[in-house]
Amino acid sequence: QVQLAEFGGGLVQAGGSLRLSCAASGRTFSSFAMGWFRQLPGKEREFVARISRNGGSTYYADSVKGRFTISRDNAKNTVYLQMNSLKPEDTGVYYCAADEGIGKVTAPHRYEYWGQGTQVTVSS
Repeated sequence: QVQLAEFGGGLVQAGGSLRLSCAASGRTFSSFAMGWFRQLPGKEREFVARISRNGGSTYYADSVKGRFTISRDNAKNTVYLQMNSLKPEDTGVYYCAADEGIGKVTAPHRYEYWGQGTQVTVSS
């Protein structure tokens, strides 16, 4: 079992930045690739970014590429999502998730563990 908890959501103006954190506890954090997903109002949960177990590989959705950066600190059992140049259409609930697979895994059902989510609101 892995328990995940997201932090860092909030209200920001368009063009601003936020950094989300996801703290993990339970099983060895470095055993899992980590992903960030979001659920925008009225839409299904969608892939945002993923990072491999050792941080050597990262993947992004086209909608956030160049604006968001995923990173991890295995010594702190934490994964981060740095979000820059935020847009109103980035508004939604952001979730971190853990997966034992390898490669670019973007489907939510492939992730075994999920946090409770944190709200990000970008005002225009």
